[in-house]
Amino acid sequence: MAIRVALVSPEREVWAGEAEMVVAQTIEGEIGIRTGHSPVLGVLVDGSVVKIFPSGGDPVIAAVGSGFFSVADNEVSILAEQAELGAEIDLAEARQTLAAAQAGGDGDNPAQVAERRARARLRAAGADV
Repeated sequence: MAIRVALVSPEREVWAGEAEMVVAQTIEGEIGIRTGHSPVLGVLVDGSVVKIFPSGGDPVIAAVGSGFFSVADNEVSILAEQAELGAEIDLAEARQTLAAAQAGGDGDNPAQVAERRARARLRAAGADV
């Protein structure tokens, strides 16, 4: 039996379908969800990666901004402020974004968030960071 998964952002439904497992990084640590998992509500780490392992398919990897992760009744809802599938990410543009974030970083919080998000995009797209 698979679990129903929906990854959504304010702009669109990024991915929905059935999966064997979902892995996400919450502020309390990494969590893996399979069928029959007890109910959970977590806060996503801003600039992290969510991995969805569809039934009989290739893994779906997405970069996510802050948001929430909930599990109930074999359904996983990932509600992210920003979400982008790795397959949709332009690697050259993502590398430029990371370089710009690193150049502008003076230790302030917005620069750190921009760098984390840029790194997550590159990881989601399969690049070494």
